[in-house]
Amino acid sequence: MKIPQLKKKSDTKSCHNISWEDHYSWVHQADILEVLKDNSKLNPEVRKYLEDENNYTEEYFKYTKQIQKRIFNEIKGRIKLDDESLPVKDRNYEYWSKTTSKGNYSIRLRKKIGTNYVEEYWNGDKEKEKLNTEYFGIGDLEVSYNDKVLGYSLDLKGSEYFTIHLRDIDSNNLISDKIYDTSGSITFSLDDKYIFYSKLDENHRPRKIFRHKIGTPVTKDELIFEEKTEAFTVSMYLSSDEKYYFISSSDHNTSEQYYFDVKEENPKPKLIIKREKGIMYSINSWDNNFYNHTNKNAEDFKIDKCENLNEQRWETYIPAKDEVLIGDLVFLKDWILRSEQSNALNKIFVKNIKDNTEEEIKFENEKVISPGLSLIQRNRDTNLIYLSYSSPKTQSRTYLYNLKNKDRKLLKEQEIPSGHNPDDYIVERLECIAHDGVKIPITITRNKNTKIDGSANLLLYGYGSYGHSIPPTFSSSRFSLIDRDIIWVTAHIRGGMERGMKWWKNGKLLNKKNTFKDYISVAKYLIEKKYTSKKKIIGMGGSAGGLLMGAVVNEEPNLFLGMIMAVPFVDSLTTNLDHSLPLTIGEFDEFGNAKDNKDHFDYIYSYSPYHNIKKMDYPNILITTSLSDNRVLFDEPTKFTAKLREFKTDKNLLFLKTEMNAGHGGKSGRDGAIEELAFDYTFILKITEKLI
Repeated sequence: MKIPQLKKKSDTKSCHNISWEDHYSWVHQADILEVLKDNSKLNPEVRKYLEDENNYTEEYFKYTKQIQKRIFNEIKGRIKLDDESLPVKDRNYEYWSKTTSKGNYSIRLRKKIGTNYVEEYWNGDKEKEKLNTEYFGIGDLEVSYNDKVLGYSLDLKGSEYFTIHLRDIDSNNLISDKIYDTSGSITFSLDDKYIFYSKLDENHRPRKIFRHKIGTPVTKDELIFEEKTEAFTVSMYLSSDEKYYFISSSDHNTSEQYYFDVKEENPKPKLIIKREKGIMYSINSWDNNFYNHTNKNAEDFKIDKCENLNEQRWETYIPAKDEVLIGDLVFLKDWILRSEQSNALNKIFVKNIKDNTEEEIKFENEKVISPGLSLIQRNRDTNLIYLSYSSPKTQSRTYLYNLKNKDRKLLKEQEIPSGHNPDDYIVERLECIAHDGVKIPITITRNKNTKIDGSANLLLYGYGSYGHSIPPTFSSSRFSLIDRDIIWVTAHIRGGMERGMKWWKNGKLLNKKNTFKDYISVAKYLIEKKYTSKKKIIGMGGSAGGLLMGAVVNEEPNLFLGMIMAVPFVDSLTTNLDHSLPLTIGEFDEFGNAKDNKDHFDYIYSYSPYHNIKKMDYPNILITTSLSDNRVLFDEPTKFTAKLREFKTDKNLLFLKTEMNAGHGGKSGRDGAIEELAFDYTFILKITEKLI
């Protein structure tokens, strides 16, 4: 097979009096955001290269089609295809969703409380078929408070430019103009006359909130709020007591909020607390009080309380705890529920409002679990909630939980049609020591028959950015690897918030390399403890986790047998220098500002995966991207692959697989997602020589 080659074109870049050659910079077009919306505008030479790479990948893997099909069927066989969610009661209806064995998208159902007639008001497969589109992304599905209007937003490219539609449920007819280029979120007014939505600017940033009167031309929509700072984006939500709308404007590090009464005929949002760099806060209201979830003078957050937002005499309601993330509140008439996270594990607490006592809700005997809760009805005068939990080896179980007498009734257990026995697996929570002495949590899931003698292959998953924590949840698809003696490990590395805000702060900006060093420390620890051996580890990460993979493979390639890098953020310096891209400015407090700060430039340059490719042997690598991805543009993995082909001195596998009609999340639909997983797993089974 002929290995694809991308043409080199000389281009000297410079910044802060430092120059470097980028032979593949021409891949990035000036109108790149237009390409995301309409890929017919893609440079034909680039398209040819992407197609050549896809053909090269397809040709190599054509003999594994039966294996891919087997893995696909295994993964799908663990999913109950004909399934229904638990219902949630609104004022007049019960609402729920279902999936079918033949469909790829969910169906939304409802019935009037006290009746038996079930009404289907949304069918994703039928909607996709009507539009005759390959990609079908659903942003939001909301029903008006009078239960008459369905609001939904669709992205038909994967570029996350959502179009909002408003439909009369009874007649199934559209009742308003389509609203283009939105973020996708839909908020109905309580009187059902309006919707609120956020519009994307020319750089794909939601910085304006509009009010649209249902049934009137979009040209008459009112601008309710505009954020002037480019780094900040806006969102909107209704308070728990349904008295106020809150508008939040934030970047990754700082937030500011405004509010207005739901009854205001001409909304004029009022500032609550002026933004202060590094301070995040979120306001809610309940029972004539306001609650503020904030990190002001509380690194890992606290909750303050006051009676009105004019005087703002805040008092501490839930105090801060060191290295324990204090979660937000969920309100019921007699109860307040909240969560805490520490050491990559969550807990749920319930407070009795009447006697002010609080206690933790206890679960099963498993130590490494992921608990959750949700409301069973819109009316909050109830003692009942849905309480759920799962673990890496135990499928999700949902109970009807009585907060008053603590009775719990199992309502739904995730069914694995092909069979699953949690007792066949072992879950461990270990800690390893990082290069600077801190303890890194590790979650290990393995088959109980897998030998711990260094002979097993091991998949090491990591992310470590944006304060995003990786919870120890159940994933049925992973057992296609685990049952083939591949140990699944999640490294809870710095850059997330598994151990509080310090964990995030010590893995970003000029501490970003801690993320990479933590991951390497975990890999070496697992080798030392005989879970695996050198060159038996498969690294896996996507997006910012792809940055992690790229930085690590440049630093310690000999640790790994292979790498899977999904939509990887690997040309991080070039992207950071381009302030016109959708995410760059908003991420200055995450990665830095290389263009205006030489220290940031030097630091990012020193780890940017694309700029640090070396003449050396690399492990087997699979790189995936999508042509309409606006978060990590397709040119990053494209350039990375081309340069890697030029520099690597080995004969190991290197593939670039581009979805030509998809976005950051890959293919749409259930089968599309399973196909992508089956391909990734086939790559893993190929390099581990387990294609049986």
